[in-house]
Amino acid sequence: MKKLSTGILMGFFAVMGLAHADSSRYHPNHLFVKMKAGESLVQSPLIKSSKKLFGSLYLVKTTSADKLAETLASDESIEYVQKDFYAGKSAMPKHEVLNEGGLLMKQLQNFDFSVTFNDPYTSRLWAFQAKNGLDVIGAYDSLPARAPQQVIVAVADTGVDHNHEDLKDVMWTNSREIPGNGIDDDNNGYIDDIHGINTLVRDAQGRATMNTMASHWHGTHVAGTIAATQNNGVGISGVANNVKIMALRVVPDDADELDSNIVEAYLYAANNGAKIINCSFGKKNNEGGMVVRDTINKIASKGVLVVVSAGNDSYGPMSWHDIDANRKYPASFDSQNMIVIASTQADGAMSSFSNVGKIGVDVASPGSNIYSTINNGQYSMASGTSMAAPNASGVAAMVLGYYPQIKGVGLKKLLMDTVTPVPAFKNLTVTGGRLNLKTALEAAKKATQRR
Repeated sequence: MKKLSTGILMGFFAVMGLAHADSSRYHPNHLFVKMKAGESLVQSPLIKSSKKLFGSLYLVKTTSADKLAETLASDESIEYVQKDFYAGKSAMPKHEVLNEGGLLMKQLQNFDFSVTFNDPYTSRLWAFQAKNGLDVIGAYDSLPARAPQQVIVAVADTGVDHNHEDLKDVMWTNSREIPGNGIDDDNNGYIDDIHGINTLVRDAQGRATMNTMASHWHGTHVAGTIAATQNNGVGISGVANNVKIMALRVVPDDADELDSNIVEAYLYAANNGAKIINCSFGKKNNEGGMVVRDTINKIASKGVLVVVSAGNDSYGPMSWHDIDANRKYPASFDSQNMIVIASTQADGAMSSFSNVGKIGVDVASPGSNIYSTINNGQYSMASGTSMAAPNASGVAAMVLGYYPQIKGVGLKKLLMDTVTPVPAFKNLTVTGGRLNLKTALEAAKKATQRR
């Protein structure tokens, strides 16, 4: 077990985790084409190949996206044409000094986690407390006697270190696939997709590949917050005890992810059993956004809840970044099966960096100074709405595991209806409160008893 006691990883990703300077670049040979109902894909010599994504939506490969878009602009059989946009390159966050004798650590010294968890670094997880946290400890003290159902949570991010001591036992494994035989055993379109897919590296046929190992710490940190193995005597405890992590490597090290890769990852997750998708990523502008939005809406039919970080463009109470006025994506989509998460800090206040929105940001969750797993068997802290979202995903997974009748849109509603009210958040989020695992589980129990 390794730790980085002197490093604090600041995950100040704007919506997706990184503040993007440019969202205008697009793939020169890709085009999304959505036909009107009942219409077949248009024919054009500029189209070299096409892939039906769902319904009447296609990803087309072409010699020139610009020329094809211009050619199709007046075709009345088409609902819309969208280019395949990149998010925009950004520099990755850096390590900063962690003050072991600081106020946060002093506060945690007075809280005993050992009654519930024997993992030594769980004592650093202020989000587990009832005061200003998610009340994870209180929830675990009153869990139903029955075992929860397993929930697959997809982490769409930079990949996950599936060899990490605190993650290797909670990784989703595709039981229908034989590892390393070079065959698509389950006929799902992917070869050797054991723990998920990597849309950043493709084979000769253009298929996403199987190496989901993390290229950057961010995805591993997210995964640990959700589901790090509990009571194994090492590291930390994840919020949820019933999760298998599906790794979707979609965000490159420069955070310049491509819309088509995001769409493919969402569809893969939903088609392979994930009921929660954690998305600590996004972009400033909405080019290509209709495709991503339509995909989120599509997977609602499979009971999938998409958990999205609100972004980190604020500079404190005097300068909140309101996404109702200055929209962010995917956070600003109106999809009913998507929940948008702001970040709070250990003293209960809204994190100074967190985006807000009375209409667009649903609820707050701990996101400052979150201790979790990172690559190469290590642990460290990070801050950002990127860290708040996985805390929310963990809460959602617990409720879904014990009460599987409550899923998707219904799960979102229950989480929002059971927050801990925070008066200062009244005009900053839809609910004006912070997620609470204990009250969510209690409400789920009552709701299912009435049925």
